[in-house]
Amino acid sequence: MIIVKYRRIRDLREDNDYTQAQIGKMLNISQRNYAYYESGEHIVPPHILSELADIYGVSVDYILERTDNPETNR
Repeated sequence: MIIVKYRRIRDLREDNDYTQAQIGKMLNISQRNYAYYESGEHIVPPHILSELADIYGVSVDYILERTDNPETNR
């Protein structure tokens, strides 16, 4: 089993003073499912990555640590 750490989704959540339950509610998923994403126990699906990027106003590439530039290309 491959475990992918999504450090930035945790950092973004904490920086914005959200709980896992609040983010889960925004994403229409349970807190537990969100916790699985944050811990890397489950891979974050593309539609959830897109929603998280929209919530935080950053790019998906930033969340995935493909860049250190959080700006989106809109």
